[in-house]
Amino acid sequence: MTHDQIEAMAREVALSVFGLVSCAGDKAVPDGAQTLVLLGPGEPGFWDHVTSTPEFADGAADPLDRWSTRVVKALSDRLGGTAIFPFGGPPYAPFQRWATDSGRAWPSPVGLLVHDTAGLWVSYRGAIALPFGVATPTQPAKPCDTCTAKPCLTACPVGALTGDGYDLPRCHAHLDGAGSATCMAQGCQVRAACPAGASYGRVDAQSAFHMAQFHR
Repeated sequence: MTHDQIEAMAREVALSVFGLVSCAGDKAVPDGAQTLVLLGPGEPGFWDHVTSTPEFADGAADPLDRWSTRVVKALSDRLGGTAIFPFGGPPYAPFQRWATDSGRAWPSPVGLLVHDTAGLWVSYRGAIALPFGVATPTQPAKPCDTCTAKPCLTACPVGALTGDGYDLPRCHAHLDGAGSATCMAQGCQVRAACPAGASYGRVDAQSAFHMAQFHR
């Protein structure tokens, strides 16, 4: 099984391979696992696909996590692996560590993970631990190394997320105010400013969904 074959299978269900990790001996994966496949939203088209599924029509809570659970488990069964998720804990699986171990995500100047194709929009819907090795494609360069403007450092309208850290109370206070319409409708402006994710294809409706979950 190759990376491209797994990517093609993931694309069938609006997902994409966001990284591969050699995980033999990792205590956070099942015994015998050799490769961890990190899965994120496959763009363009992810949100249109997901919101047309039964999980978004039944009125129950957590539709995106329930969709992810169903789809990633089904894909895992096809591959003969074990599905792992970043939700449902504690304890939580170490997705941040796995992301950096994959060589396709790094800490950005504002501390958030930045991905080679998703930029600061990077998120993980699940992972699959496989009992066999998968060759890793050529690793990309960290996009921040060639980003001279670094707009993420100044994009937050109230300075809640900068190179000095994240002021969560200031962020929520802004979202409570009259000037929060752009953030609530289009997502975090720091994430949106990242050039690495400019062509990723994330739509505003998905960002608005996540903001509504974040700022209930």
